[in-house]
Amino acid sequence: MSSSPQEGPVPYGPGTAPAPLVPPEVAERWDAVDRSAHAPHLVAVRGDGAEWTGAALVTARPGTAYLKIVDAVGDVPAVIEAVAAHARDRGLVQLKWEGWTVTPQEAAAAGFAPLDPPLSQSEGGNGPATGYVRWLNGDAVTAPPYYGQTTHFSCGAVTALVAQVHAGVLPREALDRRAELTLWRDATNFMACEPVGLGVALRRARPSSKVTVHLDTDRPVMLDHLAPGDQEWRAVLQRVSRTEAERIGVPVDPDHLPLSAVRDAIARRDHVLLLLSLAAMQGFEVPHWVLCHGVVPGAVVIDDPWANGATGDTWVDAHLLPVPDASLDAMSRMAPGDFRGAVTLRTAHE
Repeated sequence: MSSSPQEGPVPYGPGTAPAPLVPPEVAERWDAVDRSAHAPHLVAVRGDGAEWTGAALVTARPGTAYLKIVDAVGDVPAVIEAVAAHARDRGLVQLKWEGWTVTPQEAAAAGFAPLDPPLSQSEGGNGPATGYVRWLNGDAVTAPPYYGQTTHFSCGAVTALVAQVHAGVLPREALDRRAELTLWRDATNFMACEPVGLGVALRRARPSSKVTVHLDTDRPVMLDHLAPGDQEWRAVLQRVSRTEAERIGVPVDPDHLPLSAVRDAIARRDHVLLLLSLAAMQGFEVPHWVLCHGVVPGAVVIDDPWANGATGDTWVDAHLLPVPDASLDAMSRMAPGDFRGAVTLRTAHE
């Protein structure tokens, strides 16, 4: 490995890629979207002189515990170790590397494992065909398949289906758009899926699954952005979902679900579909379902079925995404009233 000294991180803005170190086609990709929401910066190394001999463009979603390398150029081995040292200095647990320019052999030599290619990418995701992950503390998390939601409103259905494939109760080939839209149609509160309706739809789709809804409010949820008339009929449907849950035996736990219980569920190999706001990670207050399926010290590992291509966010960010417990706790306290909505799925592994 090169002994080139590490430079301190340098904020990155459009047009500041250091030439000739960064090839024009790489610089063009770096500047093709506005990455400012994900704190873009350069991590670089020097040779014996004053010039940089290698650099990487690094970004990350806010409120998370990873760094993503978009590209590394020049003395790549030295740059990757500089990025790893930078991540450890920040107490992070994971590196990702988008596969735009790196080969599998180069990634493996730097300690990265390949991510399975996505089964689909969310609309506008525009991610690379390949990606890589390196856990900095020797953690190991079994990866579910990555499936990007194909509509703006089917995140709940996708997380439920991915959970079932990861649990081994649904074949991987069953994870497709037909399945996504079919489950969404049964779960929707038009257009989103609220917790009780999602739990009921899951039980109807797979009666042998042990489904529990966690919702610490008895008022209708996820409706405050709508006009009063549109809230009223959706509230009726939510009451119908509660009646149906009681009829078919889906428990609705009215207690607040703490993050410690999410960790405990994952330790039992359960899957937790968690409702959160995208305000912290993406900058807008939209309710959104993610799948909690792994834990590492200090963070819960989620899969997010949506990536915001307008900020350079891709499936590589959204897949195997570690979120610190405190961040996930804050993200999943939903307005109004800081309620938490979740669905736990226990399969026949007991």
